[in-house]
Amino acid sequence: MASRRIICAAALAAGLALGSVGGGLLAAAPPAGTVVTITAHRFAYEPNLITVKKGQPVTIEISSSDRLHGFVLSAFGIRLDASPDGKNRVTFTPQQTGTFLFHCDVFCGDGHEEMSGTLIVEA
Repeated sequence: MASRRIICAAALAAGLALGSVGGGLLAAAPPAGTVVTITAHRFAYEPNLITVKKGQPVTIEISSSDRLHGFVLSAFGIRLDASPDGKNRVTFTPQQTGTFLFHCDVFCGDGHEEMSGTLIVEA
């Protein structure tokens, strides 16, 4: 019985040691790349023009300064809520260059249809 405890303790210690060395096996490193912070408000995004590089990960973090809004970047299959209660985020890697529009899909009053922006992906 004592040898079983020693083996379990040694296995636990080894697991903890492996998990704490150099970032460890237990923690996932965040993807390297660009972080874009967007604030939504009636009837705009700030910033509303974003430029990124093809093949490099992009994390979009979005929140709202006034009410619930939406964020749709159809070309990349992205849809997020922009809430005053906190940030929502998504990470993606653009594989095509070009100019892509994003827009709000939550009606927020007169002027809602103008709530849009542009993502430019450069080579």
